[in-house]
Amino acid sequence: MKFGRLERREAPKPMGEINMTPLIDVMLVLLVIFIIAAPLMGRALKLDLPRSDAAAPTPGARFIALAITPEGDYLLGDDKLDPKALRERLAQLAQRQPDAELRLSADQTVPYGKVAQLIGWAQQAGLNRIAFIAQTGESEDTATPPKR
Repeated sequence: MKFGRLERREAPKPMGEINMTPLIDVMLVLLVIFIIAAPLMGRALKLDLPRSDAAAPTPGARFIALAITPEGDYLLGDDKLDPKALRERLAQLAQRQPDAELRLSADQTVPYGKVAQLIGWAQQAGLNRIAFIAQTGESEDTATPPKR
């Protein structure tokens, strides 16, 4: 029978470094989960925006009244104008009254693209103060939520 020496080995030294590999693996998995889940959360986002009475316009302020009818006609004050004439008139009004406020009122059935185009024309003319005119009070369709 052979007896070996009983050696006392030194206890292993404590590790002074942090193993980053598991932490990086967990972070990459979370990143992949968020990349996949982010587009799905955007479609499920439902907003219930508050309603309030519109602020009353300042009396005596200089303004230009512009309206878009449901048929798509442009009314500057009481004058019915085609798009080219409207752009020219907006440029003239902007030169005469550069600090005037453009009060824009559009029917609910007017496509957003027409309203955005009109805002672009006003800004190109130099009218940067644009106010949207709305009816005061809550609308009739507040009792029923919008269909999605």
